[in-house]
Amino acid sequence: MRIIFAGTPEFSVPPLRALLGSGHRVIAVYTQPDRPAGRGRKLTPGPVKALALEAGVPVHQPLNFKAEQDLAAVESLGADLMVVVAYGLLLPQRVLDAPRLGCINIHASLLPRWRGAAPIQRAIAAGDRETGISIMQMEAGLDTGPMHLVRSCPIGERETDESLHDKLSALGAEALMASLPCIEAGTSPPLPQDDALATYAHKLKKEESLIDWRLPAHRIDQLVRAYNPWPVAQTSCGEAVLRIWDAVALDARGAEGVAGAVVASGPAGIDVMTGQGLLRITRLQMPGKRAMEAADFLNAHSVEGLVLG
Repeated sequence: MRIIFAGTPEFSVPPLRALLGSGHRVIAVYTQPDRPAGRGRKLTPGPVKALALEAGVPVHQPLNFKAEQDLAAVESLGADLMVVVAYGLLLPQRVLDAPRLGCINIHASLLPRWRGAAPIQRAIAAGDRETGISIMQMEAGLDTGPMHLVRSCPIGERETDESLHDKLSALGAEALMASLPCIEAGTSPPLPQDDALATYAHKLKKEESLIDWRLPAHRIDQLVRAYNPWPVAQTSCGEAVLRIWDAVALDARGAEGVAGAVVASGPAGIDVMTGQGLLRITRLQMPGKRAMEAADFLNAHSVEGLVLG
């Protein structure tokens, strides 16, 4: 097939690499415009663009699809299929209709659960035990289209956004290649989603990362892992703001104290009272410093009597 690929971040790279190594022809890559990066704020291509240029595939970077010339450019490619993975732009109906077989999306959840922008983080934050990849036929609604294929993936007890992101990215490439033969042949019509079961994974906001110590310890643990590596859970500590990179909930029955109070500290970590149970902080970061193990932090800082938050 003649395939257009649309994606931008690192999550999109394994599926594109799989397509480039297949018997299909990637005729164009669409990706978001270059963004400033680094201390010099130099315009830097994203991971998908870098791979496309390396493979010699033409790259298109429209700001959006409001201009007639951008819409006409997609239509003129004569594609059989468009594969969309974390592209970051909404596709108007003319783009969805341009390829002969339409557009499919690799979505990082078991649809209809966690439609939207942040399915990986929301699944971890909610305490889900399972997630996966859905290969979906795209339509005008937000992740509402019928599904060609679904592959599940367990969420480990200590899973972070970063670790689950990498697993699902690889699984997305596998699921894509498994789904293409049936899509090309038209032998397996996609199955509609049950809208009554839909939940929405709204985009993460930085202000969500502030820890509410009145929550149960297991809930804060889920949020810490969901926000690693962005936006990273944080809490005030006097005049400073601590970023919490890793923590674990403790079943501390009988423990009493004010939510946010440090009740113990040692080589294993810093134990903080929550609304229910203790949270042991094991890795943290001071402003302007690198992330460090709690034991190293305690070598230079006293936490006795502190109340966080």
